[in-house]
Amino acid sequence: MAGHNDAGEAKKKATDNDLPTFNPENLQSNMKTIYYSRTFLSIIGGVIAGIMGFTSLTGFIFYFLVMAITSLALIVKANFNVHSYFDGWNRVLFDGFLSGLMSFVLFWTFAYDIVHIF
Repeated sequence: MAGHNDAGEAKKKATDNDLPTFNPENLQSNMKTIYYSRTFLSIIGGVIAGIMGFTSLTGFIFYFLVMAITSLALIVKANFNVHSYFDGWNRVLFDGFLSGLMSFVLFWTFAYDIVHIF
């Protein structure tokens, strides 16, 4: 992940009134990483949930567990310094959550149908 100081800007002394500045390209790259990670793990989680035969509420609980692990992994990858790579905690915890849910349900039902119905 690219940090906000990686752009080669001249370093200034930080005062209490300074706001962190972000390089837009680095922030966009980090957001793409979040979306790709969530989408990929949603697909893998959906296939696993379908193969294991999860139905109803247990499948959705499994999705929330996969997303919690994904968020934790992204925070660990950022060395617990989220504000150096993103403009807030909401980006790491919630962005891509609903689009990942759609992918999860699609692959969950697909894998469940293949393994348990056909």
